[in-house]
Amino acid sequence: MKRVLLGMLTPSSNTALEPITSAMLAGLPEVSAHFGRFRVTEISLKPQALGQFDMAPILEAARLLADARVDVIAWNGTSSGWLGFGADVALCQHIEAEVGIRCCTSVLALNEIMEKTQRKRFGLVTPYLHDVQSAIVANYARSGFDCVAEQHLNQSVNFSFSEVTPEQLTGMAREVAKAKPQCLTTFCTNLRAAHLAPALEAELGIPVYDTVSTAVWKSLRMCGVDTRRVKGWGSLFEEEIA
Repeated sequence: MKRVLLGMLTPSSNTALEPITSAMLAGLPEVSAHFGRFRVTEISLKPQALGQFDMAPILEAARLLADARVDVIAWNGTSSGWLGFGADVALCQHIEAEVGIRCCTSVLALNEIMEKTQRKRFGLVTPYLHDVQSAIVANYARSGFDCVAEQHLNQSVNFSFSEVTPEQLTGMAREVAKAKPQCLTTFCTNLRAAHLAPALEAELGIPVYDTVSTAVWKSLRMCGVDTRRVKGWGSLFEEEIA
């Protein structure tokens, strides 16, 4: 069986997405994930924090992943939520031109899922600061998505996001679900949230799209791997999405 190698661009202070991604892929013996880091320590709208997502360091990480001959490179992060979705489109174009490997991102994959399933009234759960959260909501509104409810923790230290407890995340999801969104997203790839999707979906009655999960989902689809083989991580991997 031919190996499938997934490249994941990873924030340097992230401790969640690597183990979660590897766990998701555990039942696919031919698929493996490989991670390239670049420095991200703070999530805010300050110039130095925004500068972490400049193209040059991300391209360098992508070049190193290309040495591993990965089949796809995913930006496993949510920065275009506040920078604007065009930032991810441009990043994918630059990576593909630079290293000749197809590229996707967590956020563009999430948007694709919500578009294709016609679930554009969504709930938003993040650890981010007030102004970052407001920028995300506004960015989605400009693209025709309606954030009907949101919860956030007003934190800025990227490492701290991975220490948010399952109980906190579950409580936030329940609050958001009261507004009856068509779906809910746990929007940060350093939240340990993806494994909560099945139980939350059963309780709340709506799909839960985690941004680590969306990166894996899109990467597998780009490589022709049937996502229904990913078991126990929620409806995203089970649903027929054209």
